[in-house]
Amino acid sequence: MVTRRPPDSESTEPNDPSVEAAFQAAPEEMVAEILEGVLHLSPHPALPHANVASNLGGILLAPFKFGRGGPGGWVILDEPELHLGPRPDKLVPDLAGWRRERLPRAVGDNASAHCDLAPDWACEILSDRTRSRDTGPRMRIYAREGVRHLWLVEPLARTLDIYRLVEGQWVLAQTFSGEERVRVEPFGAIEFELPLLWSE
Repeated sequence: MVTRRPPDSESTEPNDPSVEAAFQAAPEEMVAEILEGVLHLSPHPALPHANVASNLGGILLAPFKFGRGGPGGWVILDEPELHLGPRPDKLVPDLAGWRRERLPRAVGDNASAHCDLAPDWACEILSDRTRSRDTGPRMRIYAREGVRHLWLVEPLARTLDIYRLVEGQWVLAQTFSGEERVRVEPFGAIEFELPLLWSE
């Protein structure tokens, strides 16, 4: 079991106005994020990344969002914009999920482009371009905000790492690879075949 202890990323200093202005002015074809006060611009994901994100959404939505073949009780969104903490940090996870009782109306009459409530679960799909950001500042922000579960998916290595937040630290709870059938927290109510994640 590996423990990742996030360094202190608490800051009450607001984002620099020039960083906020650059965030607002980011071209639509780029994904803009502010992590620990630093602006990051990324192109939209490459096809292996997008394929895995779509597959994972397909596996989880029916049983956990709609309650078909599973318990329901979750709001699961693809690439939501999150504004978290006092700066705020502005980040876009590949997928995020909230227990329904915490976010009873994910959309409703809310015309906002972002959500201020930290999810219960987040998933990041790693690439060479984003790995250091996903395993560094992003993990620290999620820990600070009390996100309980984090999945890190490696599309090319075909691995799934499951992290659990324990007393403010990330603990690597499980690692999956190969042809396994898996039950994975917090969605252990169903079993799925890991190769479905990589299927084209």
